[in-house]
Amino acid sequence: MIYKITFLLITLLFVSCEKPDPEAQKQNLSGYWEIKTVKMPDGEKKEFNINTVIDHIEVKGDSGARTKVSPRFDGTFRTNGVSENFTLKIEDDSLRMYYKTPFDAWKETVIKAEDSTLAVINRDNKIYTYSKFKKFGFRETDTPNP
Repeated sequence: MIYKITFLLITLLFVSCEKPDPEAQKQNLSGYWEIKTVKMPDGEKKEFNINTVIDHIEVKGDSGARTKVSPRFDGTFRTNGVSENFTLKIEDDSLRMYYKTPFDAWKETVIKAEDSTLAVINRDNKIYTYSKFKKFGFRETDTPNP
């Protein structure tokens, strides 16, 4: 009986320590992402409860673009047309997003990219955590009749 319990505990330990697969993370990057928290290097955490601007990330192969968009009540999005292009590289068993604009170049390392959660760490060691944006659920039947 003790061998079964020991085997179970060791198996759970190995499963819980498993690193995320960068290729699988790449598949989960595309979408509309709403910032939830920023954890500063000193441990301070800033929470965002309401966002007027969200990130739209679109990935094609090993490159993509991030665009700031504003959700509208009719379910559409408004953008100013400015995007930041990036390339994806797998380095040191981690997925990295390399950005380059005429003004700057930087990288972000993907910590977590799942169906509903995205977390990245930037060059300033700030950890940004996002959740998938859910469109506003307003329909004609949702509004009361006058």
